[in-house]
Amino acid sequence: MGDIENTRFFKVEVEKETSVKIILELVYEAMVEKGYDPVNQIVGYIMSGDPTYITGHNNARSLIQKVERDELVEELLTEYIAKNNWNKQV
Repeated sequence: MGDIENTRFFKVEVEKETSVKIILELVYEAMVEKGYDPVNQIVGYIMSGDPTYITGHNNARSLIQKVERDELVEELLTEYIAKNNWNKQV
């Protein structure tokens, strides 16, 4: 057998967390490829929580569900503010 005095370690491989930005980009591209208006569809998903607003093409629906909707809004707003060079005032 083995030495019962020593503790064995078991390491589970954890899937790397995909950033919100990357997920939004992949979902956007999938929506365009399928001929949908990605802005309208993503807004519909964020407002309702209904994943059927997002196409299943290229696993987009599954990907977007890995992110909380408030995180999507936060990422979009952060990028919008950065693009417009607004100063953060807290």
